[in-house]
This record gives sequence, C-alpha cells and structure tokens, in this order.
Amino acid sequence: MELTAVDVRSFLAEDVGAGDVTSEAVIPSGTRCVASLLLREPGVVCGLDVAGAVFRELDPELELVQRCADGDACEPGEVAALEGDARAILAGERTALNLLGRLSGIATMTRLFVDAVAGTGATILDTRKTTPGLRALEKDAVRCGGGANHRLGLWDAILVKENHLRLAGGVRVAVERAAATGLPVEVECERLDEVREALATGAARILLDNMTPDELRDAVALVRGRATLEASGGVTLENVRAVAESGVDFVSIGALTHSARALDVSLEVVA
Repeated sequence: MELTAVDVRSFLAEDVGAGDVTSEAVIPSGTRCVASLLLREPGVVCGLDVAGAVFRELDPELELVQRCADGDACEPGEVAALEGDARAILAGERTALNLLGRLSGIATMTRLFVDAVAGTGATILDTRKTTPGLRALEKDAVRCGGGANHRLGLWDAILVKENHLRLAGGVRVAVERAAATGLPVEVECERLDEVREALATGAARILLDNMTPDELRDAVALVRGRATLEASGGVTLENVRAVAESGVDFVSIGALTHSARALDVSLEVVA
C-alpha cells in the first residue's frame, strides 16, 4: 500500500508532536548519519516502504536502500540502510519501527498458516478484526504473508451474520433481501439445516461458523460444490490443517490481525 502524506503525518503526530525535544537538544542541526534497520528474529518482512515514507516525511532527501523486499522470509540482520538527517532519523525511528514490526508480525503469522494448509487447496483469509486506522496496511501484510483478503469493509460485499439473521427473521428472508442488492452475498451458518436453507435461497458463499472438522466435512458433502465454503471460528495453527482438509475453500482467521505478535526490529546508528 502507498501511504499518503496525511496518513504519515497522522502517525507521526502522536509521537513527534511539535518536535523531538531530546534530539534537538543534544544533536547539532545539520548532523547527518547512517543507520541500519535490523530484523532481530527470523520472519516475513512487511512495511519497508511504509517505514521509508515515515522517514522521508521528516527528511525528503533521506536515502533508503532495502536489503530485501516486502514478503521475503528473512533471517536476522539488516533489512534496510538509511542515510540522512540525524534528527529526522531519530524522530521517525519509533513510528517506523512500530509499523514495520507490526506489519511484519502479521505477515509472519499469515505465512505460518499458509504453510500449514499447503496442498489442501484452501485459501487463508483475514477478517475485519484490524486496528482502527491501519486496516489497509494490515490487510496488505496478510497478502505479503501469502494470505488473501476478505471484504475490505462493510461496503464492498454482504456477509449476513447471526445478528442480521435474528433481526431479519431467518436465513431465507435475509439472503433474498441481500441478493436484491446485486452485491456478492455470503451467509453465516452454524448448523447444517441453515446450510440447506442458504443453498435453497441461492447463496453463492456460505460461512461455516465454529464447526468441527467432522461438521465441516458434512457441510462440504451436502453442498457438493453448489456454493463456496468458508470455515471460521476457533481456528489455530494446531487445527488449521484439519479444518482445511475438510474440503472447504477458505479458512478465515481473525488472529492474523488481532493477535499477531510484532516482530522484533530495531534501528542502530552505525556512522
């Protein structure tokens, strides 16, 4: 994702505010330095362009040389070299590292899930359980890790969930109303009778919510390819392969974005 200047300024505003008083006090104006962005543990890198945009907002002349690309699985070491205004590099350090570590953590976790289902034919999906203001970046990190994006928000596809069904009066009426919009329609089902009802209304995609692998296999056998199937709820690295081997098309995992641990990254001035 390419950030706008407004995005970057909003990220910096909460940390830098009116200025980095420490650097301004101890580092003479005009001082230049060379620094390394370092990965402290193995992982999938994501966010180098974002980090670069942060630094360049503070120093438009800053030079950044990437040692790897977003989406690369990297060992510990330098992932980018920086040269520019020393005050600017130190002022942008924490914001850039927070973003780089967060996005790399999401990409790394996603890659673990993608590798765990390799050969099953199932696609790993994210959800809307993202950090407010960072959704586009976090969903880009999922793609860097080899996963795919579910809907971007409430506006680009219809997902009829449990509360919608209760308020609308059931699967049939909800799906029929949703289909009239012309948008892609997915309906959440917790039981096989709901799956049958969703099929009868022509739902093209069905979310199988919190079903066991045995229940998922039963749903796959019932649907017989008449709709695409997404498994969701309670998916972990320990059980994701069993979920995928049930025959579903997609496995969505909120933990990719709401529970990924940030990768350990740092910045060191080297000259």
